[in-house]
Amino acid sequence: MPSSGDVRAVKASPRADSQIRVEAVPPRKGATPHQVIEGFLEAMTSDDAKFATARAYLTKDMAKKWRPELGTTVLAEAPESGPGREGGDSDPGVDYPLIGKKVAQVDKERAYKAVTPEDYRQLIHLTRQKGRDGTEWRIDRLPQGLILGAADFQRNYQPVNKYYFAVGRSTVVADPIFIRQRLDPVTLVDPVTQSVRALLEGPTEWLEPVVESPFPKGTRLKDDTSLGFDDRNTLEVPLNEKANGVSRAQCDKMAAQILFTLKDLSSSRVDQVELQRANGGMLCSLSSGQEEVYAPGHDSQRAGTQSQYVVDGKNSLAVLPKSGQGRPTAVPGPLGGGGLPLGQIAVAHDEDTAAAVTKDGRELLVSPIDTEGAATPLVRSRGTDRADRLSAPSWDGSGDLWVADRDPLHGGLLRFAQGGGEPLPVAIVPDLGGARIESLRLSADGARIALLLTRDGRTTLQIGRVERRGPVDDPVVTVAALRPAAPQMETVTAVSWAGPSRLVVVGKEAGEVQQIRYIQTDGSSSAASVLPGLNSVKAVAASEDERQPLVAHSGGEGIVRLPSGANWQKVVTEGSSPVYPG
Repeated sequence: MPSSGDVRAVKASPRADSQIRVEAVPPRKGATPHQVIEGFLEAMTSDDAKFATARAYLTKDMAKKWRPELGTTVLAEAPESGPGREGGDSDPGVDYPLIGKKVAQVDKERAYKAVTPEDYRQLIHLTRQKGRDGTEWRIDRLPQGLILGAADFQRNYQPVNKYYFAVGRSTVVADPIFIRQRLDPVTLVDPVTQSVRALLEGPTEWLEPVVESPFPKGTRLKDDTSLGFDDRNTLEVPLNEKANGVSRAQCDKMAAQILFTLKDLSSSRVDQVELQRANGGMLCSLSSGQEEVYAPGHDSQRAGTQSQYVVDGKNSLAVLPKSGQGRPTAVPGPLGGGGLPLGQIAVAHDEDTAAAVTKDGRELLVSPIDTEGAATPLVRSRGTDRADRLSAPSWDGSGDLWVADRDPLHGGLLRFAQGGGEPLPVAIVPDLGGARIESLRLSADGARIALLLTRDGRTTLQIGRVERRGPVDDPVVTVAALRPAAPQMETVTAVSWAGPSRLVVVGKEAGEVQQIRYIQTDGSSSAASVLPGLNSVKAVAASEDERQPLVAHSGGEGIVRLPSGANWQKVVTEGSSPVYPG
């Protein structure tokens, strides 16, 4: 450091933009058909307003018809154009195939749907038209929507969870979509406004049967406005006349939906949401944090007090030390007494009750955790082999207990209302077509279920809706509309919910080693979602509270933990079936 001399001003370096931007370049004079296609594909990846530069590569008629907002086809790599083929005398134009490997489709609702990687091939047709510089090649036929490589898609779009209420309950359910990272080129609005508009448009088609919105039908932003914050970080949301007559309780739920939805936007900090009538008067306001009363299991999650449970070396239900150091402690109830050899366990969200399948897989037991007495048997499987008996149980956010009896002759998906009583069969629509349920996990909101299904030696991860119809106290429950959540994986070994719309999955892709990674319920993921490696993982557990560490059972290490920002740490050598409440 200098010890003498004058003090002189130094110009600060300009702040770098953390995101790469692609500037669209218009077609140059005399461009060949191949150059026109390459320029158009590049222009689709830009933030150009209304995609004006991309439209410059189209004929005037096609420029009016092309609608990029109808959806996005996501390819593993940027699309490539194959060799052109001239049409002949009857067609003076030229066809160019767009080829790639399709991995996902985003629909007009902004919902992402992962697919098993498949070959993509679509034709783009070019023709000559008169321009200001003479005759020029332009595109006159092409697929609607955008065609992007996965890297460009991740650069331009970000995932956001919209939130709606589970039908008949004051618990929010996440509905994942993708919005533009910056201004939307079509609507020219920012991510906050995009998210609120998408929320007001209602849930995506897949989730709609199991959720509802307190926003009155037809509620939209007043005058199609763009939203902004005042100097108190309050987001003022002017609504049209459809919302004028809502009650205070209904309005609080509406504001809570917005607060939950905007949590995922790192670019915005919302301290309060203020909903306004069409005339500018205030409907209600809700401060950040007040929305948490509608979160699934909000009491334990807010305090970060959820415990981690395992089956210890004595085949009993035990709780791990919160410090991550020391041996697990057996719970005082009958499941922790050591007299019942347990195999797999599940603890209710309130942590007052636990369920366990015996080590031989034959019987499902339920018992209070802290009360002495006898465990209550709920069901007994007649399966011949261990693999054909009961799966690990799981609790939903309503207090119901679920298990799969894998007996091919007498089995099925079973539910026990409030964790007891007679087993209630749950139909899966359409049926599984011979696939076997290996394991199941219910979301904390109770509206979705994750199933590991085995067919022809391959185990896949499917997400289904949990539909409840009829009386609230005695509903008919059905699992419907299963869809793949990890189609890129050849086989999946274990799964756990790890947030409102996130799963932690253990599995491997074709020809690869076993991985542990985060995957969204819509099947989307990123390279950053892959977690540190761990050998021979048999089970994994994550909390709905994303601040809590992962817990896993490794065949080589025993019970291990993964705290945030660290590597796997051994907790105890003997133990199995790690779980968080649920």
